[in-house]
Amino acid sequence: MPSSRTTVPTGLVDGLLLVVAAVWGSTYLAAKDLVTDRTVVAILGLRFLLTAVALAPVCAHRLRRASRAEIGTGLLLGAILATVMTLETYGVAGTSATNAGLIISLTIVMTPLLENLVARSWLPPAFFVAAVLAVVGVALLASGSSLRAPSVGDLLVLAAAAVRAVHVTVMHRRSAGRQFDSLNLTWLQLSVGAVVFCAVSPLAGDSAVAVAGRLHAGQWADLLYLALVCTVFAFFVQMWAVRSTSPSRVSLLLGTEPIWALAVGVLLGGDRIGWTGVLGAVLVLAGTNWGRRVERAHRERAGGASSLAATGDALPRGADAEAQQPA
Repeated sequence: MPSSRTTVPTGLVDGLLLVVAAVWGSTYLAAKDLVTDRTVVAILGLRFLLTAVALAPVCAHRLRRASRAEIGTGLLLGAILATVMTLETYGVAGTSATNAGLIISLTIVMTPLLENLVARSWLPPAFFVAAVLAVVGVALLASGSSLRAPSVGDLLVLAAAAVRAVHVTVMHRRSAGRQFDSLNLTWLQLSVGAVVFCAVSPLAGDSAVAVAGRLHAGQWADLLYLALVCTVFAFFVQMWAVRSTSPSRVSLLLGTEPIWALAVGVLLGGDRIGWTGVLGAVLVLAGTNWGRRVERAHRERAGGASSLAATGDALPRGADAEAQQPA
């Protein structure tokens, strides 16, 4: 009997992955429409709570089979993810949606750098050239229409990209060679975020309960979009796609996220980035795409077959691991 992997049309898989990339690219504008300095933590708490509740019926019976190591890993990853989302959302509140979407894409370069540092191995010189290219692009993008220092929001999003690289690396190191359920890990991370953000929100501004009570219909639509479409829908598409095509193809298509972020920010958000910003955006996209390709080719040459046997299809290394994260 032929497998589902051979019967799913390639065009359908690619099309849905591009939809996910476009959805992720729009999250920065949706978040910017929702948050203020006093509501960042509360909005994060509500978003994580809605997502955790939506996934609970699917995860309830699976969690009964979870090992202590799997639960511990999920809780640790949840704490790191909460840090990422805090930095990223505060950053979005202080910069443009376009800047946020492009700067966060530096995770694609930072992750293999960190992973190879931990493993004490070196990437080819071309990767470092690509990384420098992307960093220069971020500096130009953050300068706006004229050369200036990056804003606090730009720097917070850059810090979020660095911590996201830590998140991916820890996920790989803790999960390699273990039969962890990726759905359980995702639900545990979201639950940690929901508990932490809802509990801390009164200390960081307005409480989650107070914010929920005064959101108007349009804001609830944005919040539900972030929770259900950008996280739950995107996660299930990734889970299905990685079983219907190769992890590398998933990563390549999801890597178009910053292009969508740029398009959404400029066309819908009214962002104006000027000539230095345009040049910076081009350098970021070129540097991250080049760096991802160099890293993947290096990994395959260094022992792709043995690496795949060690890590399993559920958690590919480097840039491909980004395809396993909730947006």
